[in-house]
Amino acid sequence: MRYGNPWMYERLTSEGLRMTQARKLIMNILAKTHKHLSAEEIYFIAHEVNPSIGVATVYRTLDLLTNMGVLQKFAFGDGKARYELITDASKEAHHHHLICTKCRKIIDYTDFVDEEKELIKKTEDILSRKHRFDIKNHIIHFYGLCENCKGGD
Repeated sequence: MRYGNPWMYERLTSEGLRMTQARKLIMNILAKTHKHLSAEEIYFIAHEVNPSIGVATVYRTLDLLTNMGVLQKFAFGDGKARYELITDASKEAHHHHLICTKCRKIIDYTDFVDEEKELIKKTEDILSRKHRFDIKNHIIHFYGLCENCKGGD
């Protein structure tokens, strides 16, 4: 069963954890989608593949993989935590999200221009110095209306 890049397996085993069937299944589900799935959606898909998997196992696994840095957990304002597999631990894989407030569509935004990268880096540097805080990562969400929902506006 496919479950992402080898670094994920190494991340778990370096902490003395096994790659269990539940962990493989959840990572495989997230590796096969471009959607940001909720825990409930992941559970329903996992349960179809393996009816013996319990909802508590899914929640525990999602928490563990998030804490280990294998998954990223997001709150997009719909009252549900949503998850995304981190397929590359490098900063080059970083992206932001465009979220439609009407239909809840989530678009991964990855095509940064040099000016955007410079602005983010400059902002991180200023905040780090000002608050004596070592920034490791950031999350940026832009909220608005997608092309379909904005109509002719």
